[in-house]
Amino acid sequence: MVYITEDMVRRRAEHNECEIFSLEEVSLHQQDIERIQHLDRWCRDLRILYLQNNLIPRIENLGRLKKLEYLNLALNNIEVIENLEGCESLQKLDLTVNFVGRLSSVESLKRNVHLTELFLVGNPCAEFEGYRQYVVASLPQLKWLDGTEISRSERIRASQGLEEVKRQVWEQEREYLKRRAREKEEAQRKEAGEEKGNKERKPGFDGRWYTDINNTDPGLEENKVNQEVEEKPNMMSPDVDGERREREFWHKPCSFTPESRLEAHRHLEEKRKAKEKEKEKKPKAPRTLITADGRVMNVNEPKLDFLLTEDEENNTIVLDLAVYRHMDTSLIDVDVQPMYARVNVKGKIFQMVLPAEVKPDSSTAQRSQTTGHLVLTMPRAEGEIKVTKTIPRPPRASQTRHSKSPDHNERKDNVPQRLEVDPSRHTAIDLANIVPRQSAKEGPLEMSRMAPPAATGHSSFSEGFVDNPDVPPLI
Repeated sequence: MVYITEDMVRRRAEHNECEIFSLEEVSLHQQDIERIQHLDRWCRDLRILYLQNNLIPRIENLGRLKKLEYLNLALNNIEVIENLEGCESLQKLDLTVNFVGRLSSVESLKRNVHLTELFLVGNPCAEFEGYRQYVVASLPQLKWLDGTEISRSERIRASQGLEEVKRQVWEQEREYLKRRAREKEEAQRKEAGEEKGNKERKPGFDGRWYTDINNTDPGLEENKVNQEVEEKPNMMSPDVDGERREREFWHKPCSFTPESRLEAHRHLEEKRKAKEKEKEKKPKAPRTLITADGRVMNVNEPKLDFLLTEDEENNTIVLDLAVYRHMDTSLIDVDVQPMYARVNVKGKIFQMVLPAEVKPDSSTAQRSQTTGHLVLTMPRAEGEIKVTKTIPRPPRASQTRHSKSPDHNERKDNVPQRLEVDPSRHTAIDLANIVPRQSAKEGPLEMSRMAPPAATGHSSFSEGFVDNPDVPPLI
């Protein structure tokens, strides 16, 4: 059962900055509301109230709304016009397609002196003989009834012979109330039978009782089995049985009553809850945005219109995405990558592969205040990054020379290769012994001065070279 809550009223009061104490108009239609409450305390200044297409059975808790001018209760389960005497400013009352069968209850609107329009079309009382004459004569303040203006001559004719019209209306009203009482009893019996059947019914029970008989004769046992098979030739699966019951529910003729309307609503509610449970049991697989081999997919989950253009003058790529006009910008998340752009619109992904590489850091996203479109401006990169396969170079002579060694083969097989730093294999250069010494007492400089030049086939000095002993040798 759905009730009117404060949160429900505040969500319908966005035009009033979600303030309900000063609210003058509120629309609570199509909310499956089953009772009117709290509005006479929360919204004392209400002038217009929309409650059509709900499941409201009674008019109640509206007597304190002194400023209420228009009340719409069409497509509900109301059977009696009542509890509106306190609505002093009421000018228009809409009760189209309800279950008002007690036509005499319209006399409760005599105190609503400002009431000028009344709609009762689609109610059982509108089928009564003398219905319009009775209403026009009972409510002299009315100017329109069921969308038709009440003329002065019609009002005069309605007042003539009113006693006879009242007698006819009351007789038809009594007959209708008796029929409604029978419908209520039948609905109660049906509901009680369904509850009892649900309690007693067990899995596999088909409405018949069986008695277990121990019989040693196999022929009799076989005949019993064949008889049961003939009685139930078609064993339907649960899905097929559910579809059959669904067809019977909607195609089986029934009277249009408040009970049948409630039954249809509950049936639809059960189906909706069952679908929600199925969705919870079978979670939706996440959509693939990037494949395992790194290929980016084009995705448009929100089903938005878009336009991808290339601006050659400014060297940019422009993506115009037709986002919902009245959606808040905080529900949009933009992610620009070098090769694709991704937009999260209220939890739904829009992804587009770009025709060229762009600069994500220099990209901009703007939202139009008139159309609501999202425009992504992405400047192109100067050069595209392309993945190429590296071709191995031919080995050098030094590498060929050592290719036969086992160490080289091991390094070739193991990837990646590392440089070996092993002092046992390679001798470090001794910088202190670059210049040989003759004795420990003589330093390297003195030895270089005293040592004669090496005997070579030709002189290492040019002609006219003078050796200056004061100049230290080059090391």
